Amino acid sequence: MEHIFTALIPVFLLILIGYFFKRIKFPSNDFWSNADKLTYYVLMPSLLVYKLATANLDNIEGLDFVIVGLLGIFAVLFISILINMKAKTSGASFSSVVQGAVRFNTYVFLALIAAMLGDTGLALAALLITFAIPLINVICITIFAIYVNDKKATFTGMIKSIITNPLIVACIIGGTINYVDIDMPIIVESVLKIMSASALPMGLLSVGFSLDLSSIKEAKFDLLVSSILKLVVMPLVMFFIAKAFTLDNLLLSILVIFASMPTAASSFILARQLGGDTKLMASIITLQTILSIFSISVILGYLSN
Repeated sequence: MEHIFTALIPVFLLILIGYFFKRIKFPSNDFWSNADKLTYYVLMPSLLVYKLATANLDNIEGLDFVIVGLLGIFAVLFISILINMKAKTSGASFSSVVQGAVRFNTYVFLALIAAMLGDTGLALAALLITFAIPLINVICITIFAIYVNDKKATFTGMIKSIITNPLIVACIIGGTINYVDIDMPIIVESVLKIMSASALPMGLLSVGFSLDLSSIKEAKFDLLVSSILKLVVMPLVMFFIAKAFTLDNLLLSILVIFASMPTAASSFILARQLGGDTKLMASIITLQTILSIFSISVILGYLSN
């Protein structure tokens, strides 16, 4: 268990430091807004290109690995819809519940994988998110179109959000370099390596800055449902599907860690743009991030055994 806490504590300490910086307004709100853009559009793509391009992915059951990840997402979406058929929550609230149940925090995911499973794990995680992010975007925008009936949730907008996503573009570039076996120039590789080193720390600090503890006013049903689906149900579903596909321990661990991630802070932006319940979304993001400290500890403890 010691190595688990050695990996977990720095990750969540950086999130806590980011929240502390928000409280004392250091250095400024504008700084963190711009830092988040730098991380999302430059630093994190640099990390993904570098790790994927230089990884050794020979003898990896890549297809089954990705299929299991996507099946897990679909399974939790289906469970969410079944619960909503009984609970009859509003369309706006349900869209936030779904975002909370299927989206994941990329920064926390990659940071934990890097700490627990090293470069090979990180490259496989990048492979997974190459397919998971587009699917999740399609799911969320479809839910908005059906349940919220927002005209902004269009097919064209959905495709644009996928092909312009810097993380997806970076994964495709890195994966192509790896597959074609192109040798990157040493200078380019060195620059990517230096930039990628700052991606995860900056990303985790930004996660902390995005937290809003005041949003958790009361334990609403939708808030609890979304959090249980994401932090409990999805890891269990992913575990059993991975077992059914007889994936090895490395691939299974990556999938379960992926499934146990709190939802993405960017879920709030989509809720605001497409008519979702923004107050509920803010509550889900904050509560899941806090609770994930404990749920991930339990899950990693089980996986280590």
